[in-house]
Amino acid sequence: MYAIVKNGGKQYKVQEGDILLFDKMNLEPKTEIELDVLLLDNNGDVKIGTPVVANAKVKAEVINEGRGEKVIIFKKRRRKDSKKKRGFRRDFTRVRITKIEA
Repeated sequence: MYAIVKNGGKQYKVQEGDILLFDKMNLEPKTEIELDVLLLDNNGDVKIGTPVVANAKVKAEVINEGRGEKVIIFKKRRRKDSKKKRGFRRDFTRVRITKIEA
């Protein structure tokens, strides 16, 4: 059984026990959250929501929050003094999917 959930403008395919990195949500560890289900596949029985599947929820537990690895953005053009080097670190919330309720 798997489900497609939406969080922060992105969609994720989840199963029970999966660990995902969501955009930062400012929640304490061990907090339970509920996510709406956009699509649910229960061993071949597919339910598609408009926009969400009725009576279906995904429960998740917050593990921790953190920052990802640094990504270097480097732009260079041909002309003089036209180099830029910047970095970016993504803030995330790590969650574990505990239960999919159909």
